[in-house]
Amino acid sequence: MTQAKRTRKTTTKPAASARKTTATRKKVSTTPKPKTTVTATKTATAIPDLPVNPFTFEVFDVVSKQDTNAGKVKALQKFEHDSLKALLIWNYDDSVISLLPPGEVPYSSLEEEQNTSGTLSTRINQQSETMRYNETSNANQGHTTLRREWTKLYNFIKGGNDSINGLRRETMFIQILEGLHPLDAEILCLMKDKKLYDKYKITKENVVEAYPDIVWGVR
Repeated sequence: MTQAKRTRKTTTKPAASARKTTATRKKVSTTPKPKTTVTATKTATAIPDLPVNPFTFEVFDVVSKQDTNAGKVKALQKFEHDSLKALLIWNYDDSVISLLPPGEVPYSSLEEEQNTSGTLSTRINQQSETMRYNETSNANQGHTTLRREWTKLYNFIKGGNDSINGLRRETMFIQILEGLHPLDAEILCLMKDKKLYDKYKITKENVVEAYPDIVWGVR
């Protein structure tokens, strides 16, 4: 008896499906890294001390040389004086109208009138440049100052003193200039034409912040 061979059904297990090896790639961020910025901090320029009753040009020089608006404001406050306020109002208040001719100031001194004539502004500019490079010559210049003469400024603006004629007004102005330190006289010439900023980097905003008591536009 032929023993039927029991055929063992060999079930071949399907090959284990290959593991899907998903290589997880690190996502490279396309977002740029924030740049490290180094902010340069301005160092405030030290406000120097000035002599008692300084010249106006000395104060304006100090204020103008401050690197920040805050420094300019502090310097204006440190040297606060009615004469400074009056000059700055004349320069920056549009309601203040000068009655002096704009531009150069005609000038011929008694000593020079036989030989030369020109403008006082030219003479002031020449002396100013000389004195800027020779600090020792700053002392004892002029027999009066803007700190004394500022009370006369009303004579030179509209509505100040209408009783004097133009010639008399210009003569008074020149007389004041002749008695001032040349650099203070230069400031007065700039003020009459509202051109202070041409030489001294002081803005109306600096003045408004430093002197909140000033009322503008009602002259």
